[in-house]
Amino acid sequence: MAAAPLRCSSVLITGCSRGLGLGLVKGLAEAPNSPDLIIATCRQPEAAQELQELSKRYHNIRILLLDIVSEESRQKLVKEVGELVGAQGLNCLINNAGRNISASLDNVTAETMLQVYETNTVAQLMMTKAFLPLLKQAAKQSSGMGWHRALIVNVSSISASIQLVQEKEIFLMVYPYRISKTALNMLTKCLAADLKEDGILCISLHPGWLQTDMGGKQVSDLTQTETAPWYPEPDGEKAPMKVEESVPSIVSLLARLGEKDNGCFLDWKGNTIPW
Repeated sequence: MAAAPLRCSSVLITGCSRGLGLGLVKGLAEAPNSPDLIIATCRQPEAAQELQELSKRYHNIRILLLDIVSEESRQKLVKEVGELVGAQGLNCLINNAGRNISASLDNVTAETMLQVYETNTVAQLMMTKAFLPLLKQAAKQSSGMGWHRALIVNVSSISASIQLVQEKEIFLMVYPYRISKTALNMLTKCLAADLKEDGILCISLHPGWLQTDMGGKQVSDLTQTETAPWYPEPDGEKAPMKVEESVPSIVSLLARLGEKDNGCFLDWKGNTIPW
């Protein structure tokens, strides 16, 4: 009989007002081994009605304000989270908040590139750096590697894979997003190497091409195969996967992650994606 997955006591998720972030909060709250504390952050908590409803339904959800590109906001959040987790520290940080501005080679600008890069790459690094003391504190409480100890998940995208770029691919129209997520993947590799001795596991996660505001209605020329399962078959009009289809697999994956996954680029089912 396989051993039961080790339990995560506390998790912090950014970008929870809608889309994948909101779905992860709901999925983790409904999980049989739900964390004791699910900290959901967003820029306007009072306007996040669905998130507010979830917090009324599940006692372990706490909603906190975060403007991820603001150092002041990040530091305020660190203090608030520290008060919530105490000496146990923070077990899991899911860097989910992101930004997408479509821009092709013809119309991309330096301003657009910097705006997206600040949110999708720089802010993720600064967020992780700010929470390292709490993650390291959690890592001291246990052994092995996994979300029961300390885990950083950088939500990336299959469109960040350099190896999988194809000519005439629709995703080529999103220069800022793709480049920022590729840089995020390098951040994952650097963090994984830097933090291994501290017992902190770090991965990049492709959650699937989801029907969210960011997922949009673009259609990829790539389709699912046995050797490339990362692309579900598109329906010709919009992203093919609902958040509700991806989240259960992600929640299951988080509980299974171990040392072998450190520094890896995985999809929502745990398949390895080429860099």
